[in-house]
Amino acid sequence: MTQGKDAGPEGAVSAARPAVAAAGLWKGLHPGMALAAKGMVLVFVVLSVAFLDGAGALYSEVRAWIEGRLDWYYVLTICGAVFVCLFLMCSRYGRIRLGDDDARPEFSTFSWLAMLFSAGLGIGLLFFSIAEPLYYFDNSAPGGYPNNPHADRAGNLGLNIQRAELAVRVTCFHWGIHGWSVYVLAGLCLAWFGFRKKLPLTFRSALYPVLGNRIYGPIGHLVDLLAVFGTVFGTATSLGLGVTQMGAGLNALFDADPGVVTQIALIAAISTVATLSAVSGIGRGIRIISEWNIYLTVVLLGFFLFFGPSEWLLGFLVTTAGNYLWAAIPMGFWTAADKATADWQSAWTIFYWGWWISWAPFVGMFIARISRGRTLREFVAGAIFVPTALGVIWISLLGGNALHVELLAEGGPGTAGIMHLVREGNLEAALYSTIAAMSGAAWLTWGISALATLLLATWFITSCDSGTLVITTMLSMGDDHPPRRFRVVWGLGMGLVAAVLLLAGGLHALQTASVVAALPVSAVLLFMMYGLLKSLSQEPAFPASA
Repeated sequence: MTQGKDAGPEGAVSAARPAVAAAGLWKGLHPGMALAAKGMVLVFVVLSVAFLDGAGALYSEVRAWIEGRLDWYYVLTICGAVFVCLFLMCSRYGRIRLGDDDARPEFSTFSWLAMLFSAGLGIGLLFFSIAEPLYYFDNSAPGGYPNNPHADRAGNLGLNIQRAELAVRVTCFHWGIHGWSVYVLAGLCLAWFGFRKKLPLTFRSALYPVLGNRIYGPIGHLVDLLAVFGTVFGTATSLGLGVTQMGAGLNALFDADPGVVTQIALIAAISTVATLSAVSGIGRGIRIISEWNIYLTVVLLGFFLFFGPSEWLLGFLVTTAGNYLWAAIPMGFWTAADKATADWQSAWTIFYWGWWISWAPFVGMFIARISRGRTLREFVAGAIFVPTALGVIWISLLGGNALHVELLAEGGPGTAGIMHLVREGNLEAALYSTIAAMSGAAWLTWGISALATLLLATWFITSCDSGTLVITTMLSMGDDHPPRRFRVVWGLGMGLVAAVLLLAGGLHALQTASVVAALPVSAVLLFMMYGLLKSLSQEPAFPASA
């Protein structure tokens, strides 16, 4: 097989590339992009804080319009990503390497999987793996719409094992193949054009088959700034919202006040460690912390398996995996037919699809960066099915334990108290309440709660350091090793953004705005999908007539 060349003269591509500064304050970065990115962040934060109520209302109205009118579009976009990824994995293109023909992976398979899982999923699963199944298991409709229309349509209206199984199935659906396909599609496009076609490792490069050298002009700048927006504010809002769960953990461990002061201190500590990790590079800090995330996760999952109803959980896991695989495709194409179920789908499924899409530039760029030398088939299979499998195990064990506690509650199903916390919106406390209900010993409850809180911190650190590296890579026009001083600036800057918005009460509004940003990102993804397929069809090793 010969190295694929980009459509168009190689020299023209190189000559058109925007230059990074060779000296001075912006050395190593594209000055215009760096200034524009900082200005964008500053303006957005100032306006969101200064006009908090108005900004929040505007973001919410736009989000409601998108979720109410474009649910079919999001469903088709996500399903399209799934089928393109599966097609490429099974196609003749699967053996092409993301890089030169003699390129080999920079990281071991374990390190690679640990880093992509840490950047793309870990913290969300720890937060929602108990709260989300319990919400779907509930039947009180606190949101004004059914808790789980999939269970209701199947006739499982009572708090029984059948409803519990469907609750976990829906959770796995939201955290499984469909979401990861979006990340993989974005990452595959970036790795293909960055490593195989020798274009800059930036989001704009994936549009080269569509735009040609115009990617180096205003359109390309806009696309990369959109990716920076999603990375900065997605990471900052997740950091700000996630420290509430860490605060609940510190309250359970040390009776510490979980309020704003504690949360600001946690943001400062996490941002500092994440910045140091980003400065040390992928091969050291990010890789090592990601690997330790997996080790700690195994210990936590072991606790939930062996200190819970082990035999019941293993059966529940097998049932969950089978149910999910059987129902994944039909659930992926399902759209609600009446207002009540449409409200649920907008609030949950369409929200999740928007959240996955809004994070695609960040996670896609990061997994592309760590995947040089892998085959296309290895990239797609590893980055979709391994995280999905681990997610199914995680949700089945953590959510399964909480559901088992509620099913066997002395006062009847649903009276153990964990589901009540979720119903009241106290999602961050559900994890620690489940640990306390399982352990039966104060020292064990304290130890596992400490482990969960530590894991929350390390998952956050890997998300933040990955985000820092992604931003500086894009602003340096694809440099694999962007200047360290700018990694410090952006690493601490994201923590500052999170702290300011937390103090101002604007994190939830900005979370909504980040999801709204998924609409233009989804359009970019569709063009990327087309560009990738077009470029593959022109690959010299695989002529279109073959």
